[in-house]
Amino acid sequence: MQGLLSASRSVFDRWIGWKRLGILASLTIVTIAVLHLVKTLKGIDTSAVLAALEDKSAGHIALAALCVFCAFCTLTFYDLFALRTLGKFHVPYRVAALSSFTSYTIGHNIGATVFTGGAIRFRIYSDWNLTAIDVAKICFISGLTFWLGNTFVLGIGLIWHPAAAESIVLLPQLVNQLIGGGLIVGIAAYLCWIAVGRNRRELGKDGWKVVLPSAPLTLVQILIGVVDLGFCALAMYLLLPNDPPIDFMSMAVVFILSTLLGFASHAPGSLGVFDAAMLVGLHQFGQEQLLASLLIFRMLYFFIPFAIAITIMGVRELWLSVILPWQQKRKALSMTPARAVAPPPSQNRNG
Repeated sequence: MQGLLSASRSVFDRWIGWKRLGILASLTIVTIAVLHLVKTLKGIDTSAVLAALEDKSAGHIALAALCVFCAFCTLTFYDLFALRTLGKFHVPYRVAALSSFTSYTIGHNIGATVFTGGAIRFRIYSDWNLTAIDVAKICFISGLTFWLGNTFVLGIGLIWHPAAAESIVLLPQLVNQLIGGGLIVGIAAYLCWIAVGRNRRELGKDGWKVVLPSAPLTLVQILIGVVDLGFCALAMYLLLPNDPPIDFMSMAVVFILSTLLGFASHAPGSLGVFDAAMLVGLHQFGQEQLLASLLIFRMLYFFIPFAIAITIMGVRELWLSVILPWQQKRKALSMTPARAVAPPPSQNRNG
């Protein structure tokens, strides 16, 4: 039996591999989402979407924008928590905030967040003597914060409102509740596992080793992820049509599932995947009205922050690569003492 398992693993690693499987899963998610979105958009009345945009309450849009701002403020603590966990106390909050905001915003909008976000983090943290391995550890702990928060809220949501996920996962309510319970039990088991001792919290070997946060700090991790997700979901909730009414937790379940599918697809800005999942999960709303809500949410959460992040990184690169070297060179030249030019020797002419 053991030989059969070893042979199967060898065949899997050689001919398939986790990388190819991940790419296949991403392409499958994107294809299904795009096909559904194209099918949905064929029957959309553009004038009705524009009318729905005009009917949106300015007060609700302003509150949604405030929630998005608070979500990005919470997002800055992802990197700060990771830095403090790794003992990098010399990196100030402003640098962690810059790295969190720009890496997540640009990475999520461009796609392949692990690579794009990691490259931006390295560009920023390398100025503070952090290595590529340090940045990889920061990405790992920050990602863990995101997934713990999402898993916790999703688990509570599936237990509380199992019907909310039926349209997306296509499973009975009892199965959804069992999945939700399994997620909460999994988090509880993880907390118990890391509470046993420091040796249990060490992952990796040789040059790459990271110590996971302790159980109390993991609760802080979960709280950061929950608050971040809560503000994002509340922003979307404020933008939804008033009729028919829907409770916040039901919408949050659909929102989390749509977000996770978007991340799994690696599509730029989860474009198409997030929207299709939201249209499926919130089918009780009119498609034109819901599409108008999604357009505003994309503007507030994706497009505007992306433009700000690109501008910040562009100005930073201009300052570090052009202006600062020019100022340093000019200062160095001004501090160099000028050489005195000796007058030419006088020549006595004897007439």
